[in-house]
Amino acid sequence: MLDIKFIRKNPDLVAQSLKKRRSDLDVEYFLSLDQKRRQFIQETEELKMERNKASAEVARAKKMGQEASELLSGLGDLSARIKELDAATKEVDEKVQDWIMSAPNIVHDDVPEGLSDEDNLEIKKWGQKPAFFFSPREHWEIGTELKGLDFERGASVTGSRFVFYFGWAARMERALINFMLDVQTGNHGYIETIPPMIVNRTSMTATGQLPKFESDLFKLENWDYYLIPTAEVPLTNIHRGEVLSEDDLPKGFAAFTGCFRSEAGSYGKDTKGIIRQHQFNKVELVWFAHPDKSYEQLEILLCHAEKILQLLGMHYRVVTLCAGDLGFGSAKTYDIEVWLPGQGKYREISSCSNFEDFQARRGDIRFKPSQGKKTQYVHTLNGSGLAVGRTMVAILENYQQEDGSIIVPEVLRPYMGGLEIIS
Repeated sequence: MLDIKFIRKNPDLVAQSLKKRRSDLDVEYFLSLDQKRRQFIQETEELKMERNKASAEVARAKKMGQEASELLSGLGDLSARIKELDAATKEVDEKVQDWIMSAPNIVHDDVPEGLSDEDNLEIKKWGQKPAFFFSPREHWEIGTELKGLDFERGASVTGSRFVFYFGWAARMERALINFMLDVQTGNHGYIETIPPMIVNRTSMTATGQLPKFESDLFKLENWDYYLIPTAEVPLTNIHRGEVLSEDDLPKGFAAFTGCFRSEAGSYGKDTKGIIRQHQFNKVELVWFAHPDKSYEQLEILLCHAEKILQLLGMHYRVVTLCAGDLGFGSAKTYDIEVWLPGQGKYREISSCSNFEDFQARRGDIRFKPSQGKKTQYVHTLNGSGLAVGRTMVAILENYQQEDGSIIVPEVLRPYMGGLEIIS
């Protein structure tokens, strides 16, 4: 969340950022609430001082055997007014907090302006698009024909946007998870973690999923618990309410988890295949970084996510998200988009974001500088390393052969018992 002092001092900057995001939040409305709240608090404090003084006078009058009914009456009026102000302050304070919790992060200066993903800025490409001498098919066709993906049984057992993986597909999903974790922990220094896949409301609020995105979440009935939409939530909350040492930074965690999203608002999108499922697997990367070095860490995080696609030999591009496409809590985000020849388009396979201190404020995650200064908020970053199901999609579409078979990428073969071709 934004620092209330920052909003007071920089209302024009906050308003400009909201305008870039096409947010309808009104900074002037917030400032008027905040001013009213401070006036109520000031008046309450003054009245409490007056009440304390009047109480002392009543005690003194009684001690001297003097009439105190008029003083008592005035004391009652003061108490009644203080009670009214307390109620009014609470009401305004709730509105102030609602506004702050609904306000997105400040857009970083490097983020381009724009309305949607069509305005995102391509910054680089890697590799070459594969050449086919036949018309490439989409992954759901290939996976179904090779009896690895079964959407009908998934729909029968649960509902739409669920799938069964069988045989080679189940093994490839597991191979990708192990491969990604080995690269991120062995080569890039992440601490491997198995976090809870159910979290409480406080954890969801700390990372920004609540209160704004409750309709996108799966909530457990009779519990104030939620299925995680991404491992970002439990990983970022590892240090919630803690004070780290400056020497601890940067600190990175990697985790494979299932992820669960209701996909509210995406009705009709990607209904075929495994691009947009209610349940999917992902290897997530989270960093706690020093504020002075978090943008260096963002570039490192991006390279770590890219490395998986490079080792798999798949063409992709990297784009910087425009302000209108930027996530609620992010100050800057890179999307890695892999080329899918069956669909004839690039599709997002990882988002790497710097949240600066937005999540750390919500979760009270600080560090103690080594030079004895007062504690500061860390900067949090996260990215997919990668979305496992979408990586399988990319393999099926990029490594498909004319006879319907799939070549297994060389780096995955040791994880699949030496299997070279799926046919």
